Amino acid sequence: MLIGIDASRAVTVQRTGTENYSLHLIRALIREGYAHSFRLYFNHPPPEGLFPQDQRVSWRVIPLPRLWTHLRLAWEVASHPPDVLFVPAHVLPLLHPKRCVVTVHDLGYLHYPEAHPRWARWYLRWSTRFNARVAKRVIVDSQATADDLVSYCDVSRGKIVLAYPAGTDGLAPVRDPGVLEAVQRRYGTGASYFLHVGTLQPRKNLATLIRAFASLVSSRAIANDVRLVLAGKLGWLYKEVLELARDVALEDRVVFTGYVAGQDLPPLLSGALAYVLPSWYEGFGLPVLEAMSCDTPVICSNVSSLPEVAGDAALLFDPADASALAQAMMRVYSDVSLRQDLLAHGRERVRAFSWQHCAGQVLAAIEAVGRGE
Repeated sequence: MLIGIDASRAVTVQRTGTENYSLHLIRALIREGYAHSFRLYFNHPPPEGLFPQDQRVSWRVIPLPRLWTHLRLAWEVASHPPDVLFVPAHVLPLLHPKRCVVTVHDLGYLHYPEAHPRWARWYLRWSTRFNARVAKRVIVDSQATADDLVSYCDVSRGKIVLAYPAGTDGLAPVRDPGVLEAVQRRYGTGASYFLHVGTLQPRKNLATLIRAFASLVSSRAIANDVRLVLAGKLGWLYKEVLELARDVALEDRVVFTGYVAGQDLPPLLSGALAYVLPSWYEGFGLPVLEAMSCDTPVICSNVSSLPEVAGDAALLFDPADASALAQAMMRVYSDVSLRQDLLAHGRERVRAFSWQHCAGQVLAAIEAVGRGE
């Protein structure tokens, strides 16, 4: 079978959640699908070594600056159709083969519409319903997303395939003091810090995290050298987060690093007191597993998919309750035995997720569609 895959998101220079999902899943599909051929579609050439190119794996680099999916990719798959088209991180082209599989990562725009610009809400609503209607199978990252598709988009459960992703391949704790210190110096974190990694945008609920940290600072519950590090690209309405840090007089205690290069993420995670994810909504929450892979305690919201991912290996809290978050941060900061317990549970939890298993489930769905099922 010839499986066509939209690999355009995987070659994004500064990859975040869905782009990393695309990269790791495509690599795993190629490894697991040894009985099939793959055609990868790119909007610009991938970096050397990102994907193989051989008798089983061919590339189609088809540049177009705008409307690449609905014009350029659509024309390509119509002119030279694969047996099945898989889109792991975006929307199916308007003109598409009859046999398609797509991943829908989340329906957060329905739960927290204020976290998205109006145009983005419209496009997300349209693209999600379009994907769910025309695809033969819909891959989801979590049971929470599956339930949303059934409730809000009237998708049959028989059409939905739950395939849990995993963290970034090869992530492991960094122990070398020199490496840790170099990264901490590069990003100005100091040696003692709570860490959040993710695009700065309203859905991440960073205001609650800043208020929780401010309460620990004002009560002197933590040492003067402890900082809050917010690592990630600037997203929509990011200025409100910057202004809040100034309003609560934390400018010298809150560090905004910008995007963190992939090789710097393991030492940044490994050196943190805890990784904190206060999001209002997450389709999966890959950073939870990435933090656990680096032996970093995790504190995260108790909503959407996050309890599915974290299990008993994290401290969970109500994302609307800054005092509950502050209490959780204080517990991790002050209780060594709790930290060790979280690390042990985290190591076990990470083993429950793998790209090999994820790819196997996705591949089975693609093969079923290829057989006309």
